[in-house]
Amino acid sequence: MAADTWTALTSLAGVTLGGGLSFLVQRSTQRTVARTEQRKLEVTRADARRAERLALLERFIGAAAEAERQAFGRPPDPFDPEGAWAVAAQAVMDRLWVAERMVRVLFPLPVHDAARVYFLVLNGAVWQGVPAGESARDLLEGPRLAFLDEARAALEGPAA
Repeated sequence: MAADTWTALTSLAGVTLGGGLSFLVQRSTQRTVARTEQRKLEVTRADARRAERLALLERFIGAAAEAERQAFGRPPDPFDPEGAWAVAAQAVMDRLWVAERMVRVLFPLPVHDAARVYFLVLNGAVWQGVPAGESARDLLEGPRLAFLDEARAALEGPAA
């Protein structure tokens, strides 16, 4: 009988050990799968954020280009009530203003600060004109490049 008891206890110990090892392997596998899924989710989220940022940059740059065309084509009397220039310029500047605010939402502050400076200089060029002795291109070039450089740095850096 002692031999039967040892056989049964050995068998029970083997089943217990096998069950315990099986549990540990399954738990480890579940954790690995969960971590892999989390990483995939983070990559997907980062890709979506990058695509959203690129779309916003395209919208901001497009509106800024339209605003620059308005500044370059500013008539001598831009506030003529029957003139279409003021209406078109207002629509363009409204779109640029909204895009600039969205830059604040989706980008780090240095990018928004550069976008804000560019917007303010461009807004002044559209509504007040360019100071005597300066060209609109020269006035806008510095803020435009500063904004583009900050935007590129934000896109190349780690996902925020």
